Amino acid sequence: MAFGNFDNGNELRDRNSNQDRGLLGAGWRPLSREFDWSYFFHLASKDPGELAHKTLDVSSDIADALGRQNFTWWANILNVFSEYTRGDFNEFWDYITPAPAGPNYRTADMLAAETPVVQFVSRDSIPIDYVLKRLQEITIFKVLDLLGRPDLITQYYQDRHFYYPIERFSTWERIEIIGTVYAYWKKQDIWLQIDHLGRIQNIGRNQFQYTLIANDLRSLINKATYNLAVMLSGYQSRVGQVHSEFPIRTFPADIQSFTDRVQEAIFTQPQLAVLVHGAPGTGKTAWTQAVAKEILVPLGYVIFILDHDAVENFVPPSYLEKICIIINEADNLAQDRGSAAAQRSNKTEHILSLLDGTLYQSVLDTEGIKAQQKLVFLMTCNTTERLDPAVLRKGRIDLISEFTHPFV
Repeated sequence: MAFGNFDNGNELRDRNSNQDRGLLGAGWRPLSREFDWSYFFHLASKDPGELAHKTLDVSSDIADALGRQNFTWWANILNVFSEYTRGDFNEFWDYITPAPAGPNYRTADMLAAETPVVQFVSRDSIPIDYVLKRLQEITIFKVLDLLGRPDLITQYYQDRHFYYPIERFSTWERIEIIGTVYAYWKKQDIWLQIDHLGRIQNIGRNQFQYTLIANDLRSLINKATYNLAVMLSGYQSRVGQVHSEFPIRTFPADIQSFTDRVQEAIFTQPQLAVLVHGAPGTGKTAWTQAVAKEILVPLGYVIFILDHDAVENFVPPSYLEKICIIINEADNLAQDRGSAAAQRSNKTEHILSLLDGTLYQSVLDTEGIKAQQKLVFLMTCNTTERLDPAVLRKGRIDLISEFTHPFV
């Protein structure tokens, strides 16, 4: 049994050594910890007992290596550089020198995403989960594109630190990652942490977690998500840009006047719910797309066009400052709870909690993006008769308009 453990230990060391050589072959270089007098004096003043203990301990190991009586003097000198003695000295050196710079996890904003995002289609999976993870992944990589080349790239693996020469950096996909990678942008004071999560068996690719860490990520996230839109209908999803075929100026005059009221309310209210109703073919859906494209996108809103199942399981992402939710055929979603159809689901309660804010505002952050998140709801329906009366109550729907003109 002992021999088996010894063999496994040798195998593990050989595998780690091969990984180290793989990192070196991929362009990584060993990162040496540098002696810092100010840090050493800090240790001496704050923890002199532990410093003295560790100094005597490593001195004793060196003395034992040099004092062997059954070996020649030159063999004893070589013994000082043995793996055992070197390990003790490296431990002492790590104690008296400052660790390589790393992120401060106590900072306010952190945004993490696993990549690649894998969609599993089954009865138990919720498509909205996949599309929200995909949006988060896209947001992080857009932020990284905005940041450009970092000032520092290091990797920690098997108790060793490595650095990657900045001049060799091209894309993150070309970076060999087998441990934990840290990158730093000095000007923006932002850290990136990349953790290797393992291999995804069904697709044969490695999965990583990217985490952005900074005092304030808000402005970068707003830039990265500009003009982004999410569409989810059934298992069909898309993250892209809003498309509007008809400009607002092509709508009838009364609708343009109503649009002006909507625009003014968007500027002045932290949350706004708008309902437009009318017969099919009166341009309700086209109007929501035009408002999203011409008014909301320039103001930095991320647009979510969601079907009924997606709305039922949707919680506004906390890292987005401005969100617009478009719900078509709302009369099939928030049906009158007195009807038999509405009693078979809780969709009406969910849309009411979204409009009230009770779903996501029962506990508020005292700082960060969520504390000042703005929401706009654009809903359409053919008739208000099937809507639950609670939806139409004052305080939930701010603006209502009936579209009566056939729209071509």
